[in-house]
Amino acid sequence: MAVIAISRQVAALGDEVAATVANKIGYKFINRQEIEKRIVSLGFPEEKLKKYDERKPGFFASLVKDRDEYLHYLQTAVLEAAEEGNCILIGRGAFVILEALPNLIALRFVAKDDVRMARLQKEFSWNEKQALQRITESDSNRRGFHKSFFNVEVDDASHFLMVLNTGIFDESAAAETISLIVKNYITPEKEAEGKAKLQELLKCQHLVNKLVFEYKINIEFLRAVIHEKNLVLQGVADSAVLVEKALKIAAIELPEYNMTSAISVVQDFRAHL
Repeated sequence: MAVIAISRQVAALGDEVAATVANKIGYKFINRQEIEKRIVSLGFPEEKLKKYDERKPGFFASLVKDRDEYLHYLQTAVLEAAEEGNCILIGRGAFVILEALPNLIALRFVAKDDVRMARLQKEFSWNEKQALQRITESDSNRRGFHKSFFNVEVDDASHFLMVLNTGIFDESAAAETISLIVKNYITPEKEAEGKAKLQELLKCQHLVNKLVFEYKINIEFLRAVIHEKNLVLQGVADSAVLVEKALKIAAIELPEYNMTSAISVVQDFRAHL
């Protein structure tokens, strides 16, 4: 079982190559629309997706509660999709969300601007100005999305196993290259370790979701991290009482772990404007 996470520039053949690879090796391609459906099915309002979905939130959108909720739902959707195994996910920061998995194959597709402009002009019958505007807007949004939600530079090649220039590799050659990577890079040991790590990440995310959505614990940027038999809660709260409440609930939900807090308590912290 491998999990392939693809990051791509607009008009860099991300969906096309992903679909070809999925067909070639028998994997499930979980595209943008599928991830959106999963986020909505988990409880995030569909009408609010456009504020956050692969774009940098506006000033007010970045301050409201919806921003944190979107991230929790997004991470849950990606982790649960990855749990199905033998899948390809595209966009939405999946390569960051899943970066701890030993069986992750993180890829990025790029191409020169003139190549991407030509593709957009052909597909939409646009002129050069329209195509360049689309590229500039999309690249800016995707950089902003990854920086805002994950504090990573999406153009940093060190996040990926391979960056593939689809202006040089055509769809078929790219798919063949990726198929060989899956065959030769993923070992039974990586599969086993990846499955165990994914279960750990899901356990953490489900705990966070329960604290936030069921118990209404108002701790910003809340996340849980497991290390051996210890579970650490991280985030920012405006009250030590909230931290203690979160720890008590977590201990009841996951009694097999020792609970500790790395939550910062800031008395005048107010993120929900």
